[in-house]
Amino acid sequence: MKTILITGGAGFIGSNLTKTLLDQGHQIVCLDNFNDFYDPDIKQQNILPFVLNNRYSLVQGDLRNSTELKNLFADHPIDVVIHLAAQAGVRPSIENPQLYYDVNVMGTVNLLEAMRSAGCTKMIFGSSSSVYGNNEKVPFSESDPVDNPISPYAATKKAGELLCHTFHHLYGMDILCLRFFTVYGPSQRPEMAIPKFTQAILEGRSITMFGDGNSERDYTYVGDIVQGIVLAMDKVKGFDIINLGESKTIPLKNQIQLIEKETGRMANIQQLPMQPGDVQRTNADISRAKEFLGYDPKVDIETGIRNYVAWHIENVKSRDLR
Repeated sequence: MKTILITGGAGFIGSNLTKTLLDQGHQIVCLDNFNDFYDPDIKQQNILPFVLNNRYSLVQGDLRNSTELKNLFADHPIDVVIHLAAQAGVRPSIENPQLYYDVNVMGTVNLLEAMRSAGCTKMIFGSSSSVYGNNEKVPFSESDPVDNPISPYAATKKAGELLCHTFHHLYGMDILCLRFFTVYGPSQRPEMAIPKFTQAILEGRSITMFGDGNSERDYTYVGDIVQGIVLAMDKVKGFDIINLGESKTIPLKNQIQLIEKETGRMANIQQLPMQPGDVQRTNADISRAKEFLGYDPKVDIETGIRNYVAWHIENVKSRDLR
């Protein structure tokens, strides 16, 4: 059994991961600031099943506060950190790049420094496929150049990877960076495409499709991402970067059709131009994840959308996601 700190542990991936790790018998410390990027009550609902578990501790704090982080490590003997906390979203990062720098870059520095001071040497860093930008070579491989981000969010994730390598080099910390590819599934953040489209279609409202519907994403079910993180916990040695995706793509218009099928309703589509910061496609080469981690994604997009829509109807109901 390990004592695991999950930053951003009340969020989408963090709460799904928490359930799996608690089921495996681990001790979980959740750090989250419950900010208002989306309704904080959603995060409270995410962690409700865990709060009475005596192997679960909730710390409400902020990565930007180095004193809070040092106190956390003083209070809890952490074996491994899974760093998922971040200011999320490509388009909002263009409007407020300073916030993204403060949280995603300086927050990661503060966390690494707190780990170093406490003698905690193992981290899994939740990075993003956005670091690949508009690379034309597909699928995206870990050895591909990632020097041309097209949004501040992507730049901060690249910076996070560089900081992880620096702390590995200087202090011998063992850090594995996992580049997540468009994660979706139950408890997904409400401003993301699949929840927004699902709610709008159920309510008979129009949905906004940016571009001609041919942009492609490598959608990865949250259960498969959780599987990859759990496998990675036993492989954190030295420094490495690994993709976690499904390694299959689907055009946006086809994704909408899947949601129509599962809701039994047609979408009213309003088409607008592609937005700044959006990439044309993402597609993961997961050969290293398969070889090094034993990673094997199980849930295809058809099954995943079916699972998500069923969860949404049961849990979200009339929540306003506009």
